[in-house]
Amino acid sequence: MKILKIIHGYPPLYNAGSEVYSQSICNELSRSHDVTVLTREENEYLPMFNFRNDTTDGKRLTYINMALGKDGYNHPLVNARFRELVKEIKPDIAHIGHLNHLSIGIIDILHELKIPMVYTLHDFWLMCPRGQFLQRNFDGLKHFELCQGQEDAKCASTCYKMYHSGFDHGHDQQAWTNWIHTRMYAIRTICEKIDLFIAPSQYLRDRFIRDFTIPANKIQYLDYGFPTEYLTPVLPNKGHTDYTFGYIGTHIPAKGVNLLIEAFAKLTGNARLMIWGRDAGQGSMALRKRAADISTRIEFRGEYINKNLADTVFSQVDCIVVPSIWGENSPLVIHEAQACRVPVITSNFGGVAEYVEHQVNGLLFRHRDSNDLAAMMQLAMDNPGFLELLGQKGYLYSEDGNVPDIKDHCTELEKIYTNLILSENGKYALANHA
Repeated sequence: MKILKIIHGYPPLYNAGSEVYSQSICNELSRSHDVTVLTREENEYLPMFNFRNDTTDGKRLTYINMALGKDGYNHPLVNARFRELVKEIKPDIAHIGHLNHLSIGIIDILHELKIPMVYTLHDFWLMCPRGQFLQRNFDGLKHFELCQGQEDAKCASTCYKMYHSGFDHGHDQQAWTNWIHTRMYAIRTICEKIDLFIAPSQYLRDRFIRDFTIPANKIQYLDYGFPTEYLTPVLPNKGHTDYTFGYIGTHIPAKGVNLLIEAFAKLTGNARLMIWGRDAGQGSMALRKRAADISTRIEFRGEYINKNLADTVFSQVDCIVVPSIWGENSPLVIHEAQACRVPVITSNFGGVAEYVEHQVNGLLFRHRDSNDLAAMMQLAMDNPGFLELLGQKGYLYSEDGNVPDIKDHCTELEKIYTNLILSENGKYALANHA
């Protein structure tokens, strides 16, 4: 098959979950298929919408320069260049991972050219303009408040208040309300043209069915797959006896790293906290400052290479903490830790609670509650043997505790692709996956 993978970022330029997952499936699929990746870069020294081609490990990577316009969602120049790309490579199937920083016009073109489309949902971007139902309040008070649902006027007065002029005449509020209304109408329109959605958690699937009225037979649950050859249990190699907690991920507010640091400050006894992830400028600087103010036992370890994850990270820790303050979907780090038989502490909210069962293969704390997170971390410290047993359970949904292998996962994707391609008019045989 000729497969076109579309994703808003790709390693090594971007290294969050959706990007790493996209790389994993592209690496595996390219063993048997012709894979082209459309992604973005941010080069302020090149013209906007500049296209650049590269070849990596047998895959063609086409980069589009999107150094500006983070909140935009439909760009005619991107659409025009994308049309040229599709006509050149003539894909049999398009697998979309994210269109943020790209253009929803991509879907219109694929639909017009009768290219079947699969869309993996990694967050809420289709039904929330900012993707996480986490408000970007510009009032100095309600800092990253959890949003209960998308409403045009509410979005304008919370997440987009930062763009208002500051003169309270109501014009800005109405203008941004209209902008969001247009955006949401356009998103709903393109969703009708997508043949199949894939959700890596039941929580995400249910939210899109309930809150965004995606037909239940048009959205399939399929958990992520992982290159398990480098995710194997490892022997501890800490060099000390202190109980060690680990965090892996980006240093952004949604990930709750500050919540974790706050909880760590409340522990009694000898513990360490190691924080891995790419530096995020002043955000990381603020986290380091906060950590230094409360403890000498918090270490920032920088970025890691995924294929070295077991030895670089998991051999150094007793437990992984996933403290996100938004409704996480199906974080890769939870699965990766479980593959290496490392226990996980995470919240009781969102998709994460599907993959960690309290006192079965990890511990759950009350979402966004640093006191309860501290209580669970203290429980882990005080009962290291018990936590080690929880870690041995691994993944909940397999008899042997192993996470889904990338080869098996891509076999499922190939079945989906083939069914889409061969079905009459490129429409998915929905009855097979209802």
